[in-house]
Amino acid sequence: MSLRIPTMSVLPPVRRDRVIAQLPQCFSKEAALQTAKEFNNKVKTACQQQRTGTVGRFKISKVIVVGDLAVGKTCLINRFCKDAFDKNYKATIGVDFEMERFEVLGVPFSLQLWDTAGQERFKCIASTYYRGAQVVVIAFDLNDVASLDHVRQWLEDALKENDPTAVQLFLVGTKKDLSSPAQYARMEEDAISLAQEISAEYWAVSSLTGENVREFFFRLASLAFENNVLAELEKSGPRQIGDVVRISSSSSSNLQATSKKKQPNCCQ
Repeated sequence: MSLRIPTMSVLPPVRRDRVIAQLPQCFSKEAALQTAKEFNNKVKTACQQQRTGTVGRFKISKVIVVGDLAVGKTCLINRFCKDAFDKNYKATIGVDFEMERFEVLGVPFSLQLWDTAGQERFKCIASTYYRGAQVVVIAFDLNDVASLDHVRQWLEDALKENDPTAVQLFLVGTKKDLSSPAQYARMEEDAISLAQEISAEYWAVSSLTGENVREFFFRLASLAFENNVLAELEKSGPRQIGDVVRISSSSSSNLQATSKKKQPNCCQ
């Protein structure tokens, strides 16, 4: 199983080409998670009030990329993270991992990109890493109808480990450069219909040429960030994000006493 876990060393500054100041627009208004032209006003206000970047718990999102074998999941991630395309394809065994850093509305934000195996024999390994995903990307080959037909099964597998109401879905057609205009039009129609059915946002990309790859990941990062901020604001209620709850010494003593009374005999 191929799995690279990042070290805990100090992270370098965010690259200038990973700074997001405006909400990137959707690929197709017919199949989009939202069609707003700007970030939510609540999100913009929260970020303006926290200029240091220590904005609660929404500084990172886990993204899993699933789909059939050889649809181009690894190539998609490598094109964005490394600006590289390797025609000598090697199947992913288990999972692989990349961390991509952004700055959204002045706030540091990272995506954990989990590249999962498409082979059936590795499914049980890969599925163990599905849990805790905030974003699910289902990739299919624009030149392979069967890979689009399998999208529902991949979605079902991913949602077994996650709360369907808390996950953002993206349906991504790959290898756009290989499609003729007529073939692409037919596949796009079916893909948009499916995206609408499963409440996913549709994109078509080419990892070979890089077409729409950067735009897709910027859109994904922006919507994931916005969703996390709004969820955090809802949890925090009237308090500002990042506020520290101060407990007086007397309150602290009462809490400790209560904790001791309730503590079970067994170890936790």
